[in-house]
Amino acid sequence: MAFLDIQHLEKSFGPTRVVKDFNLNIEKGEFVSFLGPSGCGKTTVLRMVAGFETPTSGAIRIDGRGVTGLPANRRNIGMVFQGYALFPNLTVEENIGFGLKVAGEGKAAIARRVSEMLELIGLSDLGGRYPFQLSGGQQQRVALARALAPRPQVLLLDEPLSALDAKVRISLREEIRRIQRDLGITAVFVTHDQEEALSISDRIVVMHQGVADQVGTPFEIYNRPATRFVAQFVGTLNLLDADVMDAAAGKVRLGGVPVVLNRTLSGRSGERISLAMRPETVALGRGEGDDVVLSGRIAEVHFLGSVIRIRVAVDGGLLALDTFNQPDRPPPSVGASVEISLPHRDLLVLAA
Repeated sequence: MAFLDIQHLEKSFGPTRVVKDFNLNIEKGEFVSFLGPSGCGKTTVLRMVAGFETPTSGAIRIDGRGVTGLPANRRNIGMVFQGYALFPNLTVEENIGFGLKVAGEGKAAIARRVSEMLELIGLSDLGGRYPFQLSGGQQQRVALARALAPRPQVLLLDEPLSALDAKVRISLREEIRRIQRDLGITAVFVTHDQEEALSISDRIVVMHQGVADQVGTPFEIYNRPATRFVAQFVGTLNLLDADVMDAAAGKVRLGGVPVVLNRTLSGRSGERISLAMRPETVALGRGEGDDVVLSGRIAEVHFLGSVIRIRVAVDGGLLALDTFNQPDRPPPSVGASVEISLPHRDLLVLAA
């Protein structure tokens, strides 16, 4: 049985259904991210798990215990918010120990646990400071320690890094993942940042219009997107139209070139479908083993340091490709005629 079990969860605000038949099983110690754009329902699901929103229908179980009708303070859940939500009139130590004090633990026990948490987040020397005396990253560490201090069964994080600058976000997300692994706590992380989700998650739930479009590992989500939305939302994607020549044989015409995909297509012969490819699968010139070759013209060149992003105009649109910088080989010039290639296995056929 899953440790956190969500079954047929729905939420409506008036006539608007914002979460539709949401189902998810999370194992003990797993780190799962809800990924999607604003308004897709990911935070609403998190708030229903936390007990801050009442589901219209469905059930939530934690370690086999039904919690759907329980108030938030009886669910044994730790919550970290985007805006820190620290008490400004309490010191760091008092903020971390607040939940323990409310639970009625003794002063000695609270002091020991607060000391453990300060060491865990690397702020042992800042326990006597107030929130306004800390940086944003330090405040979010304190918020994390406060959520963990009462030893919750599940840790929920609602876009905890979105208010921080890029460099701090990267270091803190790695810190959150390290702490989560060290403690072995089950965690649900809400974000709209695909890089964030891909880098730290065991599994990702990609949400779109209140529905879980796909649930899978970061590798599966990126390399085998189940829907057009997932493919376009996660990572950079090239989209080209192709005409089905023989659906049973998986043969299409792409940019005037016949291509055999070695898979059966759901469309009919003569129908137009969408093919997608990641920039890193496309090569300049004829790569070894690449059996799809297209002719085009260099439209844009963007030097990004270690990576060069090139856009090539081909029949049917623009194709982006990524290549590593080579100091002895400058990138091609805009306007140059080129060939590009990729293996047919790297072409994705997108469902609606």
